[in-house]
Amino acid sequence: MGFLNIAKSRYTTKKYNPNEKIDNETIEKLKEIIRLSPSSINSQPWKFTFVSDEEVKSKLADASYNNKQKVLDASHVVVFSVIKDVETFENNKLALLPEGATLYYNRMLKPRGDEQIKTWLISQVYLSLGFFLSATASLGIDSTPMEGIQVESYDDILQDDDYKTLFAVAIGYRDNEDINQPVHTPKFRLEQNQIIRSI
Repeated sequence: MGFLNIAKSRYTTKKYNPNEKIDNETIEKLKEIIRLSPSSINSQPWKFTFVSDEEVKSKLADASYNNKQKVLDASHVVVFSVIKDVETFENNKLALLPEGATLYYNRMLKPRGDEQIKTWLISQVYLSLGFFLSATASLGIDSTPMEGIQVESYDDILQDDDYKTLFAVAIGYRDNEDINQPVHTPKFRLEQNQIIRSI
């Protein structure tokens, strides 16, 4: 399937089939794809936690507001986290990058201060989200990006001191009764002439 058709058919899944799981080979492929996500100056300030353990998923579900049932029924939940501390980023990530990337960071980003650097780091993780959603769709896997979660509770459950949760993505296979499917609820997007300029 071409990418345009994938974009037309992909949708945010509201209801999963809890009996259909993603096989290990496909999960390993997704892990490698997300590892290859693009980021500014190849900064890679992220961590991705793939959760399939039902007990852990149940705890995450309780911290997921209206997304609770999706987390319970999905095959896996992928938690997207960002490195917490600017100094840790500089020592552990920036130090691995080529000189040109380090120069850019020190000249263009460092003078802005820690809060703006943290915003920039978070933006890189959001880049990986778009990459991941496209990848799942290309593999015939349904997905639900979720910002509606209690990130502090997720952090307590996942116990990773150097990273903090930003959002999560439920992945799996849709329930055939999911009314959010494009065949039941047509996809709405603004027309090209409302959002795209050609100069």
